[in-house]
Amino acid sequence: MASILLASGPNLNLLGEREPEIYGRDTLDELVGEARAVAEANGHSLDHVQSNHEGEIVDAVQQARNRCAAIVINPGAFSHYSLAIYDCLQALALPVVEVHLSNIHAREEFRSKSVTARAARGVITGLGFKGYELALRYLAEEK
Repeated sequence: MASILLASGPNLNLLGEREPEIYGRDTLDELVGEARAVAEANGHSLDHVQSNHEGEIVDAVQQARNRCAAIVINPGAFSHYSLAIYDCLQALALPVVEVHLSNIHAREEFRSKSVTARAARGVITGLGFKGYELALRYLAEEK
């Protein structure tokens, strides 16, 4: 059984409270529970980290290189400017899928560009929790 890292960026700890018309009413704990069930159903375990601090996400991703087979990441606002997270993801020899709950291309102009996405095999945007399921199923098939 391989482990997959699920990395959640800033403000995802506020899911269910923050702008429910955009992000829904389900909580981060519910998202992680659903993601863990999908990972386990596909023969993998799931590690999760959430941080509002860029360096903590970089640390978690670096630590994953020796214990995880893949990464699903929602960098949140960091996706629009974090070269540190991009460099870290790019440096690892792990498959990465970036996920966004909302459709970043249908929102404010500044949200439509993701610098971190260049380090990912694919990006799933706008499908809510279903995006995480699709990312995990894809990565399970790749391993």
